Amino acid sequence: MKRVSIFGATGSIGENTVDLLGRAAPGTYEVVALTGGRNVKRLAEQAVALRAEIAVTAFEDALPELRAALAGTGIETAAGTQALCDAADRPADWTMSAIVGAAGLYPGFAALRQGGTLALANKESLVCAGPLLLAEAEAHGARILPVDSEHSAVFQALAGEDIAAVERIIITASGGPFRDWPLEAIAKATLAEAVAHPNWSMGQRISIDSASMFNKALELIETKEFFGVSPDQIEAVVHPESLVHALVGFRDGALMAHIGPPDMRHAIGYALTWPERGEVPVARLDLAAIGQLNFTAPDEVRFPALRLAREVMATGGRAGAVFNGAKEAALDLFIGGRIGFLDMARIVERALEVCDGEIGLGKPLESLDCVTEADHMARKAAHDAAAVLTA
Repeated sequence: MKRVSIFGATGSIGENTVDLLGRAAPGTYEVVALTGGRNVKRLAEQAVALRAEIAVTAFEDALPELRAALAGTGIETAAGTQALCDAADRPADWTMSAIVGAAGLYPGFAALRQGGTLALANKESLVCAGPLLLAEAEAHGARILPVDSEHSAVFQALAGEDIAAVERIIITASGGPFRDWPLEAIAKATLAEAVAHPNWSMGQRISIDSASMFNKALELIETKEFFGVSPDQIEAVVHPESLVHALVGFRDGALMAHIGPPDMRHAIGYALTWPERGEVPVARLDLAAIGQLNFTAPDEVRFPALRLAREVMATGGRAGAVFNGAKEAALDLFIGGRIGFLDMARIVERALEVCDGEIGLGKPLESLDCVTEADHMARKAAHDAAAVLTA
């Protein structure tokens, strides 16, 4: 029986993971910890359905509601940042890291210390602290398996291959809802329009990141960190159908493509049953009915996040932590109606400039404290930049 925990259980990745666990044969999995945010009702429902040992909400003021919802079930409850890390300290063979943003960093590190498998959907962990995360896994004999659909696809395409034979890695992007919009229209895009992803069913924040291509920018950096390839080997291409998730090109000119439906249960299921392939309830593609697949180069004028990501990869050091912190702050400002859609990239670029002058973006990451310092500085710089923009 495999002991599993899900961090971020009430988000889209978490819900899909819960779905797969619920479909498994009795006795296959034992659920240790489930964590969530303010959707306490759903977290309690999941905990009861999967008979979890403990349910944790990230918000301390939500603990009374969680306790009331689980009264009499025998399921432990806890709340707060430290409680998340304490839950990750509980022995588990497999942990889903699906907390959105930098908040998922510390629980992910704690889970690695158990020496099991970390199924990594929290791309910010690699973007902000890639070298530290990989070193932590190695130190404890733990394994990290990618759960982003693109990186899972690359991982699968590399099975049995020598990374030294890889010439290029191509990750795909749907282009989001604004891929064909003129810049003038994108500048006026509303929150509702930014959330309306054409292919994937995702949460609010990641849907907006997809619309701005900040999500793809993070994935470019993640590719460099996880697979250890140089930035000039990594490409992004717009693929509106979202069926080809990634391609790996080898030095003999061959391209290995991973093709599947836009359903996160595929990547999650692969990580859950690896190194074997289990049955996953995703749609089977009818290629004849699909007829054609389309690819175009991304417009970095419309989506400057991609250009910024390349600058971050070239700089290294603390640049990833600053980039992500500024991006998260800018996203909050857009969701709050304080800035326009295109202002997000302007704010992130300004924050990178400011933080480079204050701490030096290329300075190496020595510890998680460095990551936290860079993150806090980036958020402040982003808010300062927004204040100038909106003055």
